[in-house]
Amino acid sequence: MIRVEKKDVWLFLIQAVVWGFIVLALPMATLLSTQDIRATGTSLLLVWNILWAPLTIYFVNFYLFGPHLFFRQRFGLFALCNLVLILCVNYGFFLLWLFRDDYPETAQMTADMWIGFFSSFFMFLLLDCFVAAIAIGIRHMIRTRQIRQQLNDEKAKSTEAELAWLKSQINPHFLFNTLNNISSLTQIDADAAQNAIAQLSELLRYALYETNKKTVPITGEVEFMQNYTALMKLRCNEKAEVSSAFIIQNSEYEIAPLLFVSLIENAFKHGVSSSRPSKIDIRLEQSGNHLVFSCDNTNYPKDDADHSGSGIGLDNTRRRLELMYHDRYTWEQSLHDNIYHIRIEINSK
Repeated sequence: MIRVEKKDVWLFLIQAVVWGFIVLALPMATLLSTQDIRATGTSLLLVWNILWAPLTIYFVNFYLFGPHLFFRQRFGLFALCNLVLILCVNYGFFLLWLFRDDYPETAQMTADMWIGFFSSFFMFLLLDCFVAAIAIGIRHMIRTRQIRQQLNDEKAKSTEAELAWLKSQINPHFLFNTLNNISSLTQIDADAAQNAIAQLSELLRYALYETNKKTVPITGEVEFMQNYTALMKLRCNEKAEVSSAFIIQNSEYEIAPLLFVSLIENAFKHGVSSSRPSKIDIRLEQSGNHLVFSCDNTNYPKDDADHSGSGIGLDNTRRRLELMYHDRYTWEQSLHDNIYHIRIEINSK
């Protein structure tokens, strides 16, 4: 069953209007110049007798021969069908030639007149071939545009799916460890445990319900990172120094959600030691269209058996940056004097 969409109807109407303008151009000029209805009718009949064949060839090629033969690479059958169609719509020439002796006008025609007759015939054949080529050309441009649009739509869907997957990569070990820490905290400080539960609840609410958009207000992201950092600090002992600063000039500034959480997670995974002094410094600054995130932490690499972090933080973040801010971000990372440094600058415009 052929499915006709709204855009197909509009496409047909546009072509019909163009052809209508071509057919009516000369009759309208005749009417405006002579004010004679009979002359206008004669002009319309003349134009129609000339153009009905090219019009038929155009629409047959556009809607039938092009989609079902030419674009399926059945070029031989396409040429044959067009040849038959062109000969059929020009049957008047053949009838006039076959029965030339029955008409006084043709019976008295000289050789030069017949040469002119066949010259006109071949001119109409060339016109019909040209119109068929135009129909295929226009159909090809529309088809190419539709294919390109479909590819862009599929690419957009793929990108959205990938972004959704990347965004969902909050390490489940973080949740288990946090719940265990809160459970232990209830025996030491009930008020602190209750506050941690509230922070965890707010963090999960934000991650589940507020991040289903392409971008979110930066204030929500800041609150999320503050809660996330506070909960991660529950795992640290007194030898760990954790500091953070969030400097935001425009609270309506928007950013991709959960963009830096993997980097903060990795900072706690690789930057904290249970027996040695540790330091983590997280900063986020927003000014105008620029956003700068930086994180410095001591470097205590974990072995592969340690599953306290996702292990995909850097790749995750870089991939999301490439998808969301292609050519509009800079990435800087280094390791010096046992301090791991990462800095990301984003230009949102």
